[in-house]
Amino acid sequence: MADGISEDSADVVGVLAVRIEARFDMGMAQLKAAVAAAPTANPDATDVVKWYGLLVEAQSVLERAEDDLVAALQAQPSEVDDPTMDLAQRVNAAVTTRDGRAMVVRWLLDPGAPGKKDPVAERQARLRPRTGPAVQTSAPNRPAVTAAPVTASGPTRAAR
Repeated sequence: MADGISEDSADVVGVLAVRIEARFDMGMAQLKAAVAAAPTANPDATDVVKWYGLLVEAQSVLERAEDDLVAALQAQPSEVDDPTMDLAQRVNAAVTTRDGRAMVVRWLLDPGAPGKKDPVAERQARLRPRTGPAVQTSAPNRPAVTAAPVTASGPTRAAR
């Protein structure tokens, strides 16, 4: 697109492709072929290739949605109609999908990301006894309540 949106968002895909190629020390086409030939040989590579493919697909959907929206906006009079607003919502949804998939690819590429530790270490951390209670287990101290003064004569005549 000429407005620069698509070029910027396509950079997300390009940047992640460069990171993937650096991580696995091979080009994307070579990595895809290796995963297709032996999908269980490297589960990390298989996951990255899968999610990168979903990211590329989401980017393509986004670009089509942007093109449709730009065409509708160019044909619009001064006010935007409901079908054009629907196209704008479609663009927003496509951006959300693309960004979510990009986040998954980034997570897959980050060996220190939360949840990426050794499964045994994670299980042990969950089962390790705590040093203290997670929540307060004793009743809180309550302030002393002062009773209302009682008179010797009892209730007044007006109150009866």
